[in-house]
Parts: sequence; C-alpha cells; structure tokens
Amino acid sequence: MIIIENKEFEGERPLYASRGISLHGVTVHEGESALKESESVEAGGCRFEGRYPFWCCKSLKINDCIFTEESRAPLWYSSGVEMSGSVVLSPKTFRETSGISLEGCTFPKAAETLWNCRDISIRNCSFDNADYLFFRARGLRIDGLKLKGKYTFQYCRDVEIHNSLLDTKDAFWESENVTVYDSEVKGEYLAWYSRNLRLVRCRISGTQPLCYASSLILEDCSLARDADLAFEYSSVEAGIKGVVTSVKNPLTGHITADGFGEIILDENLKKPGNCIITTRER
Repeated sequence: MIIIENKEFEGERPLYASRGISLHGVTVHEGESALKESESVEAGGCRFEGRYPFWCCKSLKINDCIFTEESRAPLWYSSGVEMSGSVVLSPKTFRETSGISLEGCTFPKAAETLWNCRDISIRNCSFDNADYLFFRARGLRIDGLKLKGKYTFQYCRDVEIHNSLLDTKDAFWESENVTVYDSEVKGEYLAWYSRNLRLVRCRISGTQPLCYASSLILEDCSLARDADLAFEYSSVEAGIKGVVTSVKNPLTGHITADGFGEIILDENLKKPGNCIITTRER
C-alpha cells in the first residue's frame, strides 16, 4: 500500500483512479472528484474540502476525517464504505451506495443523505437537520441512532432499529418490513401507509400516529398524551401500556391498553371495521 502523509491537494481529480493508497493527515482543497474511480483507499485524520471526493469508488476505510460543507455530495455510486469517528458537514452524503458501515460519526447537516442506498450498518451516530434521510434505503441495521429531521425513512424496506431517539415528522411513510426496539419515536403522522411495521417497547409521541397502516404490530409500547387520533384505517395488533388519548376508526385487529380517553367510531368507519378494542384487566 502506498502511504501519503501530510500532503495537500487541489484542483480536479488530483488522485484519480488511485489503487491501494493510505492517506494520513491529508487535506484536499477546493476542486472536484479528488479520488473518483479509486479502490482500496484508507484515509485517517484527513480533511476534505473539494466537491465529490469519493464517487464511483470501492473499498474505502475512512477514520477520524472531516468533510466540510463545501465537499458537497462526497460519497456517491460507491460500494464497501467503512467510516468511523468522522464529522460530515456536507448535505447529500451517500447516494446509490451499498455496503455502508458507520460508527461514531456525526452528520450535523444531513439533509437528503443516504438515498437509494442498501446494506447499511449504523452504530452510535447522530444526524441533525436530516430532512428526507434514508429515502428509499434498503437493508438497514441501526443501533444507538440520534436523529432530528423531517420525512425520514420514507419508502424504506427491511429495517431494524435498536436503542434510538428518532425526533422526526412523517417518518416511515410507505415503508415495509420495519422493526423498532426500545426506542423513542417523536413526531407527527408517524408511519402512514406503512406495511409490516413492528414497534417493541417504544415510546411514541405526536398527533395522528400509525394511520392507514397494514399489518401493524405494537408490543409493550406507550403513547404520549399528544398521540391522539391513532390507528385510523389501520389493521393493527397492539398491546399498549398506559392510557391512549384517542383511537379513531381502526379497520381490523385488536387494541389493548390500560385505558382510553376516547374511542371514535363514526360514520366514516370503513369495512370491515371490526377491530376489537379492550381495556386491560387489573
């Protein structure tokens, strides 16, 4: 492996199509596509300022690096990316990329990040200003995620989340095969039109959650007071701890809780309209 230490590069494609290189303390200044079409690249303690540094790359190991805001869209059309301990200030990181492993990374401006990506592992990372994060992503395994942003996980498939804080709005719309364990999910209009969503020991807040969903399962979850008008037109199997503020027109299934503030079954209830709603015996 070729080692490059404490060097500075700029301009267009200064390290184009590199193979088997290890960068230490390297700074990539203004320019475009510094390492495009490269393979088997390691980067430690580096700073990336130019646009699109890693496009169409394979086998990347990135540790303790900084991507400035100017390094817009830094990782697209790539595969086999391991990133740890890094700070990514640019939006639109990761598109059409597979085999991504992120650990201990921070994304303060994560709008439109991880679109159309697949086979993703995330551990102990934070994403802020993360509107439309994970759009159409597939095969996510997540533990210890801190997320703040709107419209996240839309159209996602095959997702497993543990021990996370998801502060988001319109999350999991049109998602499929998602399971969330031991997490707090905050936000309005959660998981509308989702399919095969399972929530286990989660705390849910925000108005009108879990509507228009099919094959929805809740196990030992709790709903905050503002989580009202829940389950409209959903097929649901739910065991809920505590009191549910209000349930509105669920389609079918069973909902059990310690109590209900209001159960709304009005003239707009759709067939089959046979969901069984019961208060848990004490």
